[in-house]
Amino acid sequence: MKRYLYIFFSFFFLSTAYLSAQVKKDSTLQLKEGDVDVNFLFNYYKQEGIHAAVTGGEGTEELEDQDVSTVIIVPLDSITNLDVKVGFNHYSSASTDRIDSRLSTASAKDNRVQIQMGYERLMPAKRQSWNIGVGGSLESDYFSSSVSGGYTWDSKDGNRQINLQLQAFLDTWVVIFPEELRVPGLAEVPTDKRRSFNLSISWSQVINQRLQIALASDIVYQQGLLSTPFHRVYFRGVTLPRIESLPTRRLKVPLSIRANYFLSDFFVLRSYYRFYYDDFEIMAHTASMELPIKLGNTFTIYPHYRYHTQSAATWFAPFAEHFETETFYTSDYDLSAFNSHNYGIGLSFAPVYGISRFRVNSRGRLGFFKSVDLRYSQYQRSDGLSAFSLGLDFAFRL
Repeated sequence: MKRYLYIFFSFFFLSTAYLSAQVKKDSTLQLKEGDVDVNFLFNYYKQEGIHAAVTGGEGTEELEDQDVSTVIIVPLDSITNLDVKVGFNHYSSASTDRIDSRLSTASAKDNRVQIQMGYERLMPAKRQSWNIGVGGSLESDYFSSSVSGGYTWDSKDGNRQINLQLQAFLDTWVVIFPEELRVPGLAEVPTDKRRSFNLSISWSQVINQRLQIALASDIVYQQGLLSTPFHRVYFRGVTLPRIESLPTRRLKVPLSIRANYFLSDFFVLRSYYRFYYDDFEIMAHTASMELPIKLGNTFTIYPHYRYHTQSAATWFAPFAEHFETETFYTSDYDLSAFNSHNYGIGLSFAPVYGISRFRVNSRGRLGFFKSVDLRYSQYQRSDGLSAFSLGLDFAFRL
């Protein structure tokens, strides 16, 4: 891990120092209306743990994920935008390699491809906007498609905003059972479909020159296959496991408040709290804080911290602690009672006039390399799960 950090931080500081020197040669060029914004993002994630749901709540949770994505925002005219996101994940998971007794590799590998497209139209005279979107993602055992729509209203003085967003996810599983349960009659699921519907409502308000707050509420309703077919569950006094069994309906209700306080021109305190409850009987509290510190006009450093605590789902029990008479059961520690800490630091290099310029086409049109962001996070959970992630964001304007 230290080797990865050294490489990334060295690259960040050396490249930004060089590019900053280049842009000082001419910092008077202004961006034109209608330019296209492009972000290239990379994230590396690695975790370790000892409570894999695939093997009934005991076993390695080692996982490594590499995520590459591109986000493009294209202004079609002065009041309409088109945005496109294309992403690719490659991950290896030691726990999913235990679906069969014979290990295929050191850890099973899979890929995920996703694409999302959105259209937004502004109505300046009415201080309103609306948006629609579609998307999809594909893995070896999972396909998901989505549709969304939203509406935003701004107050006349620009200090208040109300946003409504509705999303629907239509998912289909390729049902895979653990190897020892593939005999007819030992395992079955009610459906291979999952439907999720999310209504989000948010209200933001500028209180004064220093304080801004936002309140948000989500109502999430799911139905269909909510368990994972290849998660084993072991019972007291029984050798042969069963597959995880959960209700086919679930209602989630998170409520949150966000507050940003401008301490000075160089310090901003960003705070967040969320209360969560669902009808699996999970109750959770999440609080986070971020403190961006501006170092001159180009660098920003932002330490961040998040604390999360939750109660267990009604149907959770550890390895071999379930009774055969139970209707629903899981040993997935994501549904257990735990608390977690997530902390880290981010660095942003974003000069007012961009980092460097480059030619977009043969007619002399110029593009800008706008900014670089580097973010490191460390995650610790009370059940023994630990992880770290490292993210990079390169922003351009064409």
